[in-house]
Amino acid sequence: MKLYHGSTINIEQIDLSKSKPNKDFGKGFYLSAEEEQAREMAVYKALQLDLEPIINVYEFDERMFEGSVELKVKQFSTYDEEWAEFIFANRNNTSTQPIHDYDIVVGPIANDRVGVQIRHYMERNIDLSTFIERLKYMKGITFQYFFGTERAIKLLKKV
Repeated sequence: MKLYHGSTINIEQIDLSKSKPNKDFGKGFYLSAEEEQAREMAVYKALQLDLEPIINVYEFDERMFEGSVELKVKQFSTYDEEWAEFIFANRNNTSTQPIHDYDIVVGPIANDRVGVQIRHYMERNIDLSTFIERLKYMKGITFQYFFGTERAIKLLKKV
C-alpha cells in the first residue's frame, strides 16, 4: 500500500527524534493512506512556515498488520471509547516515555481542536460520549498511520 506524509521537506531518512510528543498516538511518524489528507497537512505546514508543501510517498506491505510476530500493532476501526481514551492518554503524557509499546498504530484522525476538547473533558464539562463525538474528524472518518519505532520505520520504502 502507498502511504503519504505531508511536509515542507523531502524526507529520505525518517528521524523519529524529530517527531513531536503528545500527538494522537504518541511521538512518532504519521502518514495517511489518503493523498489528499497528506496534501492538506503539507499546505497547512507550508502556510505556517512560508515554505512549499511536499508530499512524501512510501510503500508499506500491509500484510505486516496480520499476525506479524515482528511488530506490535494496534488498530482502531472506529471512533469509540478505547480510541478516545488512547488519544487522551497520549495527548496528556507528561513523561518522556511513551504510554504504549506499539510499533504501529492505525486509527481515525481526531478533530484538529483536540486540545480544547481534552480540556473540556478533564474539567468534566463534557462526558466521554460527548468527548468522542467532538473528536471526530469533520470530513468523515480518515485513518492515520503511526510508526513509532525504528523497527516499524525500516518497513517504509520511499517511492
